[in-house]
Amino acid sequence: MSSFDEQVTHFSRGCQKVFTEEELRAKLLEGRPLRVKLGVDPTAPDIHLGHSVVLSKLRDFQDLGHEAILIIGDFTAIIGDPSGRSVTRPQLSHEQVLQNARSYQEQAFKILSRERSTVIFNGEWFTSMRFEEVLKLNSRVTLQQMLVREDFRDRLESGQAIRAHEIQYPIMQGWDSVMIKADVELGGTDQLFNIMVGRDLQREEGMAQQVAMVMPILEGLDGKQKMSKSLENYVAVNESPPEMFGKLMSISDELMPRYYQLLLHEEMPAGAHPMESKKSLARRLTERFHSAEEAAAALENFERRFSKRDLEHAELPTFSPPSEARDLISVVVEAYARCFGILKSRNDARRLIEAGSVQLRGEKMLDPKISLPGGAGVLKLDKTRAVRIP
Repeated sequence: MSSFDEQVTHFSRGCQKVFTEEELRAKLLEGRPLRVKLGVDPTAPDIHLGHSVVLSKLRDFQDLGHEAILIIGDFTAIIGDPSGRSVTRPQLSHEQVLQNARSYQEQAFKILSRERSTVIFNGEWFTSMRFEEVLKLNSRVTLQQMLVREDFRDRLESGQAIRAHEIQYPIMQGWDSVMIKADVELGGTDQLFNIMVGRDLQREEGMAQQVAMVMPILEGLDGKQKMSKSLENYVAVNESPPEMFGKLMSISDELMPRYYQLLLHEEMPAGAHPMESKKSLARRLTERFHSAEEAAAALENFERRFSKRDLEHAELPTFSPPSEARDLISVVVEAYARCFGILKSRNDARRLIEAGSVQLRGEKMLDPKISLPGGAGVLKLDKTRAVRIP
């Protein structure tokens, strides 16, 4: 970058909010590598494309010589981030979190440079913290400050419980920033409150405050809620090329511009046919996390399955219908959820069946009330999705 202003523009591109660009420019003018923090809680073993949005921004800083600090929240994950939650998260054991963290790190390095990343577990300081120090840290914030959060306020107004340990979460995340002397903290838009708590704690410690940079949150395959493994609307970065390609081909035409902007950092080609734009999106993202050869093979497999209608020889996800509920509607709902991470209602499944979209071994299944016949074969769910029943 030829100027500091260009660097600020580069780093701010794609951010929902930067607090503040003036502070970021001042830090860059110091002429030293910035300590750029991203905190992650390994509450699940897989990274999905939603995580990749902010990880890619961290990689932007790495590529211009700054220090990427990945905080693994082995202690904060035990609490579970309450951001955007209408109910308390289930608590994980420390052993579960550490097991997830091993997988999480390996997947993060599909995006980050391993050699230029510093990985720190926040248990490094929280494990040795005495209860007296916990009380002192808690005294720095007020209950009113915590309850101004929209998610806490909504739960309070609706009579949903707010557990005392959840209020600790923003304080602990903020203390991470103090401990590593963060210059910049990255996160999704739901993390802005937590990042600002870190700024407050840094100021009280007499430190320069970190710049808050928050990224948009990627919607999942359903196009409605944020991408999440718990909602089964995600694309994991370690999924096989055919699975990744197939899931990306399932997004709606309306969602495509959003995926182009947040994942490819460009506008969707104007005037192109939606199907070709979607194939290009799926191929490029599959290539990013696998290889050009595997992406090309996934595209060929997809076209064999759907463009050439050669499902018998195509690579399809295997689906074993649940023995306790083999009625056709339940089978269709379960197949979407387990094989494609898409939540379909029973009414959605009924409409697909009645429209003739659902086919078993090439024959349309038009009666929603029947049970799925036995035997192996291909079960087609819609125009772009099918499963193989063993």
